[in-house]
Amino acid sequence: MYCGGCFRDNALVAALRRLGHDTLMLPLYLPLTLDEKDQSAGTPIFFSGVNVYLEQKFPWFRNAPDWLHRALASPKLLGLLGGFAGKTRAEDVGELVISMLRGEQGNQAREVDELVTWLKANHRCDVLSLSNVLLAGMARRLKSELNAPVVCMLQGEDTFLDGLPVPVRAAAWQILAERARDIDLFIAPSRYFGELMARRMKVPMERVRIVHNGISLDGYSVQGPKSKVQGPPVLGYFARMCEMKGLGLAVDVFIELKERGRVPGLQLHVGGGCGPGDEPFVEEQKGRLEAAKVLADVKFFPNVSRAEKISFLESLDVFCTPAMYGEAFGLYVIEALAAGVPVVQPRHAAFPEIVEQTGGGLIAEPNAAALADAVEELLLNPARARALGEAGRAVVRDHFNVDRMSREALAAFESAKQIANPKS
Repeated sequence: MYCGGCFRDNALVAALRRLGHDTLMLPLYLPLTLDEKDQSAGTPIFFSGVNVYLEQKFPWFRNAPDWLHRALASPKLLGLLGGFAGKTRAEDVGELVISMLRGEQGNQAREVDELVTWLKANHRCDVLSLSNVLLAGMARRLKSELNAPVVCMLQGEDTFLDGLPVPVRAAAWQILAERARDIDLFIAPSRYFGELMARRMKVPMERVRIVHNGISLDGYSVQGPKSKVQGPPVLGYFARMCEMKGLGLAVDVFIELKERGRVPGLQLHVGGGCGPGDEPFVEEQKGRLEAAKVLADVKFFPNVSRAEKISFLESLDVFCTPAMYGEAFGLYVIEALAAGVPVVQPRHAAFPEIVEQTGGGLIAEPNAAALADAVEELLLNPARARALGEAGRAVVRDHFNVDRMSREALAAFESAKQIANPKS
């Protein structure tokens, strides 16, 4: 599946390499699915999703021969199996999450050993950066064996942890708070999420740095948004096509606008990742649109390439992806703004912070009527919509770009070294 966190990490590594830093990116569980050049190409996949699962379910497999372990970590096999799966559901993997958070004391201790052994033999590290806090269990062993500070990115993990079954949810947060002490510094993509996770992990804010996400601007128009082809106005949604990202609410907004009838010819374009696990929900939304007699005005663009994504965004008049959970950032917001499209987002999570920082759109209460009011306001006032879109595009180019993100991440890495070795 497409993952905003993977996009961010991949773009960050590419930027660090352009700055001349020897930067290694190691995929875990499955091969990465990206719309830019894969910065992990040529490296092994650690914590193979198959091995991790079998080690959890079958004690005998933890001592399986190396040849079998290696065979089940084959990128081709993992890619094939991953193609049949949807997103991992927290309610299905509670005990596995607990085990992973226990690191060297969990059922996947062999995986931690393999990662440490490989790094010792192949790559000396000045700083180790974990891509999300669900990997905190390996920090203690990595730090002690490799004698390097550990930094951890924060990327919306609270929603997953809160979705765990009740019997293990509290235990997971408790273990995470304990293992968070092994991490020298956390990097959060927004102040909203940094403060939230600091509170929940019982970590002082002094150990959290705010580094807003940035994107590569390659492929976006340098001179400003391209002139939109004359045609009906288009409301756009772009993210994974699922309930959590707000596709159902976006459909509600569109149906509300069509029933009002004040924006003649309005269309809805839906783009983003759509895996096997998402298809039933997408079909359900198509059924709702058909029942409302507006399906003919809706187009779906699943699993597009990067160039197709940019073209999709540039075709929109207003963008609205009303995620229903505590979104830590929302990379799709700045992608839309990079294309010069004004955004309308719900008043919760990181959206108010990001929209205020960019000046590229409107914030509304998280319900269909309020969001429809804001979308309609922009559709009926094209001059204001263009002004907001252009303002947002300028700020994204100046601040929410991958080069600024890489420089701030480097500063955070240097801080982590000082925290780990204050006398150096």
